[in-house]
Amino acid sequence: MADPARARKLADRIREIAAETLERRVKDPRLGFVTVTDARITGDLRDATVFYTVYGSDEERAATAVALEKAKGLVRSEVGRRTGVRFTPTLEFVADAIPENAANIDDLLRTARESDERVAQVAADAEYAGDPDPYRKPAEDDEDDVDESEGDDARG
Repeated sequence: MADPARARKLADRIREIAAETLERRVKDPRLGFVTVTDARITGDLRDATVFYTVYGSDEERAATAVALEKAKGLVRSEVGRRTGVRFTPTLEFVADAIPENAANIDDLLRTARESDERVAQVAADAEYAGDPDPYRKPAEDDEDDVDESEGDDARG
């Protein structure tokens, strides 16, 4: 098993090489607006996964996936040539779910914000069920004591 720091550096280098190769060397018209977002490599440095996103419709995404599968050999040979590792890792291109996850998180945050605004509005319009301050204060206790003592003096 390789050093994790070495694996991380090699994964970053694979991401850079794959992005540059797809941009400059692959001339497939099916390859749309592809962005290589990340690359991960196994601990034994044998298999690498390259994550990508594609801007466009579902048909364009499917066509891009086919084009990437076809260009996999070219990208792998370029990775092997430019990294200089003994064994060039196999590559797998995986569509990254970041845009969908980000949209889902945005929807959840918007829903939470709207719910918070409704709760704040209800709280602002709310009234106390009893007195606003149900606790007796020391000044009120003194007044009650004075009233009772005055009543005793008047009787006697």
